[in-house]
Amino acid sequence: MLREVYPERSERAQGDSEGLSMTEPIDVGPMCKPELSVLISTYNRKEILLKTLAAYQAQSARSEILEVLVLDDGSTDGTSDAMAEFRAHNELPVRYFQLTHRGSAAVRNYGIGEAKGKFILFGDDDILPVRNLIEEHLTWHRNHPQPSVGILGFVEWAPEVNPTPFMHWLAAEGFFSYGQLEAGKEAGFGCFYTGNLSLKTDFLRENGLFDEDFKAYGFEDTELGYRLEKKGFRLLYNPRAIGYHYKFVSFRDTCRRAKVVAAARRLFEKKEAGQYLSELYRRRERTPAMRVKRLLGMPLIPLAALLRPFVDTRIALPRFIYRRLYYYFAVLPAEREAKHTS
Repeated sequence: MLREVYPERSERAQGDSEGLSMTEPIDVGPMCKPELSVLISTYNRKEILLKTLAAYQAQSARSEILEVLVLDDGSTDGTSDAMAEFRAHNELPVRYFQLTHRGSAAVRNYGIGEAKGKFILFGDDDILPVRNLIEEHLTWHRNHPQPSVGILGFVEWAPEVNPTPFMHWLAAEGFFSYGQLEAGKEAGFGCFYTGNLSLKTDFLRENGLFDEDFKAYGFEDTELGYRLEKKGFRLLYNPRAIGYHYKFVSFRDTCRRAKVVAAARRLFEKKEAGQYLSELYRRRERTPAMRVKRLLGMPLIPLAALLRPFVDTRIALPRFIYRRLYYYFAVLPAEREAKHTS
């Protein structure tokens, strides 16, 4: 079941200044025809979704946002009423869709089909765009007009959540690989992170959508990135297009997330992209350097276990300790459990 609850802004909302948010931005530069569709999927996260929409409302280049598609996959927390209230008091062109538990891949595919813009920006309901995020994405697209070029922005933890050193490590090496990327360089399909990523709509529609076999979170974006790269897609990294991840993550949260990702990995490994990455991993693990590294790292496991109580504190531990804890106490147990239950 699907219905678009608020398809377009009313004429009153487009022309009347009453009810404008106090965060109304002053656009810089000449007015441009709106060409950007922002896609945000959500489920039972009304409060943070409203924060995220307010941040898009305050964009320096808000006039270039053609539409924000909010794709609600069956929320029961009053998201629908919240969207009606938001639209009544803000000028952001929100189109709100109510879907019924289709899963993350199918929800985004529906949004891609509905998008009217020349460009699509994938966001998340808990990724708050910095004021110039839209400006940065569109400037890079205009500097790189080739249909096959996409832009990856940078995601870091919102200062308000008071991130721990462990969370900073997760962003750089654990959940993501931002610490290994260079500005203006190609990121590769392994960094097809759809919390802050834009690309040309026609290229996406012509060369592949999300695989709807993926129902929950994990690897659906990497799998799509792989297929797009085979079609010539190039993903350039712009660290100035910043989104703030408004979420606190503990080590226990990390372990729970690892179980969800491990279950998705079982499906991913059946796909061509998963088989390709698995073969690369096996080759790397067979190298003499990696064998020596594993041997040298084994004695550190007991030390890492002793330091586990300090992971969620403000004490910064060495990165190799975070690596051991993440792998041996989160990833490895989750993969074993997924293997036995599949």
